[in-house]
Amino acid sequence: MWLKPDEILLKNAFKLWVTEKDNEYFVLQRRRGYGEGGGGLTGLLVGTLDTVLDSTSKVAPYRILHHTPDSQVYWSIACGVTKEEIVQHWDWLQQNIMRTLSVFDSSEDITSFVQGKIRGLIAEEGKTSLVLEDDPEKFREALLRFEKWFELPPEEKLVTYYSCSYWKGKVPCQGWLYLSTNFLCFYSYLLGAEVKLVISWDEIWRLEKTSNVILTESIHVLAHGDDHYFSMLLHLNETFVIMEQLADYSIKRLFDKEAFQREPALSDPLQITKRGLEAHAKSEQFRTFFRLPREENLLEVHESFLWVPFSHFNTLGKICLSENYLCFASQDGSQCHVIIPMREVKSNNGKPDTSSRALTVCVRGKRALRFSEVRDYQRLANAIRSRCGISASPQHSASSEVTRSNCCFICLKEKMKEQSWNIHFSEYGRGTSMFFTKKTRDLIVRGVPEALRGELWMLFSGAVNDMATHPGYYTELVERSLGTSTLATDEIERDLHRSLPEHPAFQSDTGISALRRVLTAYAYRNPKIGYCQAMNILTSVLLLYAKEEEAFWLLVAVCERMLPDYFNRRIIGALVDQAVFEDLIRENLPQLVEHMTDLSFFSSVSLSWFLTLFISVLPIESAVNVVDCFFYDGIKAILQLGLAVLDYNMEALISCHDDAEAVTILNKFFDSVTNKDSPLPPTVQQAPLGNNDKASHFSVDISELIREAYEKYGNIRSEEVERSRKRNKLYVIQTLEDTTKQNVIRVVSQEVRFSASHLDELYNLFKRQHFLSCYWTMQSPALLHHDPSLAYLEQYQLGFQQFSVLFSLLEPWAFCTTKSTLSLWVFRLIDENQDGLVNFKEFSCALDILYSGSFTNKLKFLFKLHLPPALKEVILNGYNKIVVNVLVLCRGKVDLQAYLKQWQNEILKKEETIKDLPRIDQTQFIQFSKTLYNIFHGDPEEESLYRAVAHVTSLLLRMEEVGRRLQEPSSPPAKPAGNTAAEESSTEEASTTPENSDTSSSHNSQDAGPNLSETEWSFSFEQVLASLLNEPVIVSFFERPVDIQAKLGHAKVAQLKLKANK
Repeated sequence: MWLKPDEILLKNAFKLWVTEKDNEYFVLQRRRGYGEGGGGLTGLLVGTLDTVLDSTSKVAPYRILHHTPDSQVYWSIACGVTKEEIVQHWDWLQQNIMRTLSVFDSSEDITSFVQGKIRGLIAEEGKTSLVLEDDPEKFREALLRFEKWFELPPEEKLVTYYSCSYWKGKVPCQGWLYLSTNFLCFYSYLLGAEVKLVISWDEIWRLEKTSNVILTESIHVLAHGDDHYFSMLLHLNETFVIMEQLADYSIKRLFDKEAFQREPALSDPLQITKRGLEAHAKSEQFRTFFRLPREENLLEVHESFLWVPFSHFNTLGKICLSENYLCFASQDGSQCHVIIPMREVKSNNGKPDTSSRALTVCVRGKRALRFSEVRDYQRLANAIRSRCGISASPQHSASSEVTRSNCCFICLKEKMKEQSWNIHFSEYGRGTSMFFTKKTRDLIVRGVPEALRGELWMLFSGAVNDMATHPGYYTELVERSLGTSTLATDEIERDLHRSLPEHPAFQSDTGISALRRVLTAYAYRNPKIGYCQAMNILTSVLLLYAKEEEAFWLLVAVCERMLPDYFNRRIIGALVDQAVFEDLIRENLPQLVEHMTDLSFFSSVSLSWFLTLFISVLPIESAVNVVDCFFYDGIKAILQLGLAVLDYNMEALISCHDDAEAVTILNKFFDSVTNKDSPLPPTVQQAPLGNNDKASHFSVDISELIREAYEKYGNIRSEEVERSRKRNKLYVIQTLEDTTKQNVIRVVSQEVRFSASHLDELYNLFKRQHFLSCYWTMQSPALLHHDPSLAYLEQYQLGFQQFSVLFSLLEPWAFCTTKSTLSLWVFRLIDENQDGLVNFKEFSCALDILYSGSFTNKLKFLFKLHLPPALKEVILNGYNKIVVNVLVLCRGKVDLQAYLKQWQNEILKKEETIKDLPRIDQTQFIQFSKTLYNIFHGDPEEESLYRAVAHVTSLLLRMEEVGRRLQEPSSPPAKPAGNTAAEESSTEEASTTPENSDTSSSHNSQDAGPNLSETEWSFSFEQVLASLLNEPVIVSFFERPVDIQAKLGHAKVAQLKLKANK
């Protein structure tokens, strides 16, 4: 590897380097302790230095120096891990540089020319792979160490690296932490003690910052049940954030593809960089805070002051600019922020004020915002001017029809609320460019007027921006989805009449039809989610206060931004937030934790709280107040209210004796919650379900409950909730994956003789092989195979290429290599449904036969390999194309009927007997003999096994000839004796030497053809079995026990290296 020329003093390195080659201008050196004469005390000391010191020129075993005869200064210009690599650089210098140097007159010119040439080579190499790194030269050095120490596939992308200590037991090991796209790696070498750690991100259960008496602050990683601690990091927070982002990236890419597909910026694992991850994290935080569409990316950030008209002073904050939005958030504790869509900005903004570095942004509606003390104000002004007025659309406002229709129900308090909001609008603005302040939250807590609820929901959720930028989108979706019939539409029809049946709006066809259209349109828009229970309840409430199209965009905002991964088959998002809720209970309700050590009860009880935003447990008139807070504060509002509910019922929960009693207490409490200010008619308000006398004596007002939640738990910050979400998401997904594994192992263990521990290791190998084909490609077919919505056995499956690699590591004999056609035959045989994929049950059952099966079962397995569908004339490439086509056709929709039919067939399937096997013909039998030769190759009893196969082959051919003659109706003309003798001689020759197996096959088919092909001859399995049972050496070979643990251990070590060496 070429290095940026660096000046060194050679006299300081005499004891560490040995000169291998030199000439007038260059020196090639080898580091002591490497190559010939390495090892001993010198090797230990040098290895320790190489690990601790941060310089590739000190780490690489070989280097090239440049010097001139009249100078004592040397310049390092190249280094290499292997001698072949450094010799290539040396030869290049001899052929391209040495001849040119003779034309220069001075040493300074020679050195300047060499340095310029080397820098040019480095720049040319860095155009593709290192262009995004902050320090390409230093990163190249770290990349060299990374490749040398860990021997990962060359496609693996190193993201960043840090010096740190790794705690192995109670002893710290100083070394280097390398973070790559798919792996967390650590290396240390101190006085002969080498520590090497490689953990894939998809194996991590916990990732968190911790501290204790010994470690003031460290990063804790839990993987495979082992705890790993990394400390003494100079930039611990930065390191942790990068690790968190890489783990989250891996989880999304490999387990949660629905979320990953929404992030095209991270789709290519070969282009992931530290800078790219940081930019993605900032954009994600920016979108979450301002509730912006997922297409928006943070482009620029400017620190400035904003003139706040309602407070009459300038507030310090940051301007955040994206493709279509200009946003501002204060940093002085005023909790003020504003969102300005570029479509609302007038194109005739005033010119920037150079004296105060200020600019004024004019917004439709006769409003203007003045930003001052902007460092790069001219650039910001140009950016705003280039984007303003794009795709302008009318500003969303409340429908006057709604106000008139509800006038008769509005009481005095409702009018007072409206008046308060009108005053707020006059001071802080109304619509998309309204200021959000503490006063806005206070008004939300008091309750939103019925007439303004739809408008404010659209504004707070960001749905107003989605609808404004996608005119006509909903109407088009409704037309497309009209009349479609899918599993989602069937579930929607089933749940339509269960959605708020007590409300008059859904007691007629008008409301039901609107609900149907919204749910069906969303299922059509997002087929990955489709339809999930609880969506109907939420959408029903949205339709009460918003127009049909507005309700659709509110549903989009909830499902895709505010409650990510809630509404899918595994409800990962809800499970993650329940884990966050448990953490908050431990922090804020210690008395409850002391009494109920198992907090999983609250997870099961609170699931409906999160999925329906309390709509399913509270009366409608109270639940809408909760939804108000949710659209303003997000999931934080639900967590706060959940804590308040538990706190309110603390004494009763502590005194209860079992979970059933606790559930009853909470249900009675929810029934007692009322909304005194609700203008809804009595027919809508729900009556308490319980008739307990105590419930009739007390009631809780929802406004008071929400106010108490904000007062007691309002200090919970949204940033802390997001961090807790990321931390718990790893554990939740790994728990689901572990549940899948346990269910698969429980099913498979009934079919095989593997122990539980062996099955566990085998499953890990199978799953890892699936992921190995996903790590380094953008559109891996294996990613299509993983579908968490399928049955447990079908979630992880291997295609042929993946199968052949894993099978070559685990097969008991040396007959299956990655390029062997036999592995293809095995794959076809165990692929029972012929879909081009093999699940874990099929794979483990095949290995169980080869490892622990009887002689008869092993022979039957080999026999079936030479029968259709295993043995057939199909070109391998063509087979792969067929597999891909089948996947494309089959993965579009889950066919439940097909699964039920397959399940029924498996139940009714009878055990196969040897009499059920078809006969094997001449070509298949010759191939069967060749397979036996390949199996026996390299065995200590190889010669004896070859002779036994030759004897069996000859015997079977004679038996078939005799049987064929006996079945002839009349005596055929006598055959010349020479022909028979030639036939037997040819058979003996074909069966004697395995080296000639290919040619002997053709001899059999040609020489024996004139005599035997006139009447097709074949063998039954019973004949083959009986003949081979007469050969003790063959029987003992197949009954030889296999060391399963050794096989699994070897495969675990070699699995990644095999991928790296391909």
